[in-house]
Amino acid sequence: MDKDKIVKFKKEMQDVLTGNILPFWIEKMVDRENGGFYGRIDGHGNLHADAEKGGILNARILWTFSAAYRVLGKPEYLEMATRAKDYILAHFYDKEFGGTYWSLDCHGNPKDTKKQFYAIGFMIYGLSEYVRATGDEEALLYAIRLFDCIEKHSFDKVNNGYIEACTREWGEIEDMRLSELDANYPKSQNTHLHIIEPYTNLFRVWKDERLEKALRNLIHIFTDRILNPETHHLDLFFENDWTRGAGHLESYGHDIECSWLMHEAALVLGDSEVLAKVEPIVRLVAKASEKGLNPDGSMIHEANLDKGTKDDDLHWWVQAESVVGFMNIYQYFNDNEALDKSLHCWEYIKDNLIDYEGGEWFWSRHADGTLNVVDDKAGFWKCPYHNGRMCLEIIERNID
Repeated sequence: MDKDKIVKFKKEMQDVLTGNILPFWIEKMVDRENGGFYGRIDGHGNLHADAEKGGILNARILWTFSAAYRVLGKPEYLEMATRAKDYILAHFYDKEFGGTYWSLDCHGNPKDTKKQFYAIGFMIYGLSEYVRATGDEEALLYAIRLFDCIEKHSFDKVNNGYIEACTREWGEIEDMRLSELDANYPKSQNTHLHIIEPYTNLFRVWKDERLEKALRNLIHIFTDRILNPETHHLDLFFENDWTRGAGHLESYGHDIECSWLMHEAALVLGDSEVLAKVEPIVRLVAKASEKGLNPDGSMIHEANLDKGTKDDDLHWWVQAESVVGFMNIYQYFNDNEALDKSLHCWEYIKDNLIDYEGGEWFWSRHADGTLNVVDDKAGFWKCPYHNGRMCLEIIERNID
């Protein structure tokens, strides 16, 4: 890859981040009446000011603008990050039982008070990134408190790993699913992925022995429990004893995302023996994800091998993670084919998913090429994190 192409690639990422993604959230999602951020803009661009405010959405806004400020230094990004942090601590943090609520109503009152550890992980991710950007001691204090909540209430001391959810008071909860699309099992690849991700980021700013031990253990869980040794895909749902549940499912977006996040965890941990074990697996998982690639550079979502069905929608987040995941393989393993896959997917994104008129990206395109405007432009699950992080990763990485 010549230097001119690298410069062009990085410039395009910065232009999309600063000219398309972040302005959308600054200009359209700030709730000046009730505080914080609105809960939803639909696929047609209509604001739903009365929509519930999701914990995941707000945590991801915090992470994105904290990271953007850390990398690019623009004061308006710090203003947005601080707004998110202050709102989370004032409204989402459960002052009685600890942890954070799943959602609030549009006025900032608790709506769904369950404790979903996936969401608490994202709170740690956002708060720790705010610490990286600003050195803020309050954000670090709350990130540590939330780490303690996960370790106390989610960690399975008998079978290892982390359960999905609890009631507000940390009791057992029957429905542990993240969403209606998920199977109801006590453990999942997705939640573990989004616990190792914030623990890695927290370790950058808090070199605690308990955190280091947990991070090592999470890497072990991925390599020895979640990874399917026969296919090199990541299994998705598990019983408490790690028996695979919900059948033979493959999620290509999660495979490629996990490949680079697992690698990042090992790199940040800084243990050469752990890295030597992880790096071959990183390459195998990334290679397995290629089963979802299309000739035009895009990647489908997932497949159910038992039923012989697949979700071949081309989701925004899967494409963003593909760009980063394959670029990671190129950067660390000098794999030129992976570089081509990353760039090819970026071309698909530019031509098909970015909304150049309304700002931000569309949720997806269907397999037949038609645009999905049924799903949100911004909402409970549609945040500036996957695409914003893609841009920031490419801007920061040494890929020349």
